[in-house]
Amino acid sequence: MSARVHRMPFGATVQAEGVAFALWAPSAETIVLEHQSASLPMTREGGWHRLTVPDAKPGDSYSYRLADGTRVPDPASRFNPEDVHGPSVVTDPARFAWTDDAWRGRPWEEAVIYELHIGTFTEEGSFNAARERLAALAELGITAIELMPLADFPGRRNWGYDGVLQFAPDASYGTPDELKALVNTAHSLGLMVLVDVVYNHFGPEGNYLHAYCPEFFNAGHKTPWGSAINFDGPGARTVRDFFIHNALYWIEEFRFDGLRMDAIHAIHDETQPHIVREIREAIDAGPARERHVHLVLENDTNQSSMLMRDGRGLPVAGTAQWNDDLHHAVHVLATGERDGYYADYADDPVCRFALALAEGFIYQGQPSAFRQGERRGEPSTRLPPQAFVSFLQTHDQVGNRAFGERIHALGDPVLVRAAMACLLLSPHVPMLFMGDEFAASTPFQYFCDFGPDLAAAVSEGRRSEFGGFAAFKDEAARARIPDPNAESTFLASKLRWRERGTRAHFSRLSEVQHLLGLRHRYIVPRLAGMTGAGIYRCENDTLRVQWDLEPEAEGAPPMRLHMLAHFGAQPAQGIEPPPGEVIHSEGVQAHDDAQQLARGAVHVTLEAVHGE
Repeated sequence: MSARVHRMPFGATVQAEGVAFALWAPSAETIVLEHQSASLPMTREGGWHRLTVPDAKPGDSYSYRLADGTRVPDPASRFNPEDVHGPSVVTDPARFAWTDDAWRGRPWEEAVIYELHIGTFTEEGSFNAARERLAALAELGITAIELMPLADFPGRRNWGYDGVLQFAPDASYGTPDELKALVNTAHSLGLMVLVDVVYNHFGPEGNYLHAYCPEFFNAGHKTPWGSAINFDGPGARTVRDFFIHNALYWIEEFRFDGLRMDAIHAIHDETQPHIVREIREAIDAGPARERHVHLVLENDTNQSSMLMRDGRGLPVAGTAQWNDDLHHAVHVLATGERDGYYADYADDPVCRFALALAEGFIYQGQPSAFRQGERRGEPSTRLPPQAFVSFLQTHDQVGNRAFGERIHALGDPVLVRAAMACLLLSPHVPMLFMGDEFAASTPFQYFCDFGPDLAAAVSEGRRSEFGGFAAFKDEAARARIPDPNAESTFLASKLRWRERGTRAHFSRLSEVQHLLGLRHRYIVPRLAGMTGAGIYRCENDTLRVQWDLEPEAEGAPPMRLHMLAHFGAQPAQGIEPPPGEVIHSEGVQAHDDAQQLARGAVHVTLEAVHGE
């Protein structure tokens, strides 16, 4: 058993001689440490305010008092049990006894990701309750869970993207040690754990940095949340270090196997290296020397340059990126919806889906009609398929709908089922959103718990943003949109685990488990070393995609994965079957040397390639 502690210049550090407190606030002439019931002036050293308190100990509460009397929590607080406006608590990370010393992570090509929100994943909504469900995910064939953001947010419920204390796991889910126990248990089951981090903005309530450390922001860059975080202006070095330490903190102190970085297109950074690359360099120089550590990006600009590999095949920045393009094509294909950004995928969604399966990005520099002709993306054919995390839905794509409906509640079930098979048997890294595996009946709605003034503005804003849609033109229709601040909206979004055992839901669960079994048996062993895209053809709502895989063992022949799928309203006749061993076939009838494909048919083969 061993302890893990990430040492950093910020926050409260437990030492042999007491606890050292450090706050970076260059604009503040004086800062007073409020420790328990004592008021202790701190020593100013340049932009830092420091004080070591000999009798301080883990469990003590503390805050910082500004010159105007305002008390603020530590921006590097490790635990804030009284929420974002309350005092911070000293913690000793060395006290948790890990039992995963042999854990070295898993190679990225083995990843099958399960995105979950701690508060709605279980009825209890806690780290401990989530830990009890991990064995069921491992049995399903999941190899990685991805936790939506944990940084302390205002109130008792939130998606997590309004976090303001980047180092403090939100106390509504449990203690830091309970989060560590979740990760420790996951590792014992062979599960990687990724955590979503938000480095592009702070939430709108509980961020006190503006009051005493304006250097944390760069007014030269404007964002929807106000001035951008200062990654490239005066004083940026310390700000950059704050977030680099945050990334390392989650990986080293909590033993996470990687990060998912939210919306990096909203990070303003004109320096070199970009903060994403600098975080990758810090990871590679630190924890990645001993185990696999992955960096997944969300990036609406489709920058393949952020995903390139070096001469050893290792990522220079992102290991992979969330592939919204593939989702959008599938959504149009399965639901027929063409509003908003879906218009960019509506001309031929089957062919768009085929392109995404083969090459990752659909938009690789072409103009986007939804963006008024602006060109979007960079060529992605030099990237391996594992550079793309692909999915049929995510928290975003479900929760940003007015009523939070899932794709299996909206789309043609035959086509959704076929798209799932294509996803899970492709070389992409597949991701399920919690409940996907059993076609959960519960929605996932947008919820939060802000103070009264902000709550009213958010509720009204939520309903107003849907006013441009035909279905919500009148006020009565908009009034039916769930109030984000109502507890009932949050409670309606909790998974009902008992559904897994009912007939319709268990059928979906069994099918997903079977497909993941095929993936782990036939595809995953041949993914390591893939260097480029596949090729595709599509006509009459039928797609063909093939990828060149690697040999499973030294001396074995290279392999080629073939996928054939039909999404047309009528059966396709006289279809030439792909060569190779059939590993999955659904909705296919053989007629002499040709095939008939039913609507939703999926046929996958694995071919040994000799002497090409």
